Amino acid sequence: MIRLTHTKHDALLAAGVDARHIFEDHASGAQDDRPGLTSALAFVRPGDVLVVWKLDRLGRSLSHLLSIIATLKANQIAFRSLTEGMDTTTASGELLFHVFGALAQYERALTKERVLAGLNAARRRGRVGGRPPAIAQEKLDAIVEALSNGMSKAAVCRTFGVKRTTLIETLDRIGWPGLIENHRSD
Repeated sequence: MIRLTHTKHDALLAAGVDARHIFEDHASGAQDDRPGLTSALAFVRPGDVLVVWKLDRLGRSLSHLLSIIATLKANQIAFRSLTEGMDTTTASGELLFHVFGALAQYERALTKERVLAGLNAARRRGRVGGRPPAIAQEKLDAIVEALSNGMSKAAVCRTFGVKRTTLIETLDRIGWPGLIENHRSD
């Protein structure tokens, strides 16, 4: 179906795919812009079976592949991959699909664990990720003192050169108690 050589084309025909219903892409399965795949997905209807030569012709990644197959299933469209022997119209094909889904979930969990471990290791070395604070701590201390002494938020913004949105978000982030009571009066 997608990016065919003669062998792949012949295999699809031997599997019963009508030559008029073979869609091709001339780019890698990793590409986002794949008009052949888009046309094929628009063409299939409930009760049809989408047949591909190989799983990697359908999805950019395992999660993308599973997303496409889940969408097909939700639309009552079966899926069959000739090379891997996956056929969601059979019990074993359905099982294989669920095993792939479990593997994708496992892969996501491992990725999350690795990211969190990396962040923790960086923190232990004194590195803190994320965006730097919009207002330096010394300036923030002066702003809070000015607000506590009765200066309006508008005056604080002019005096300290801070945008009002930045001021409100920063005060909210630090949990400044005067924010709620003074928010409507300013």
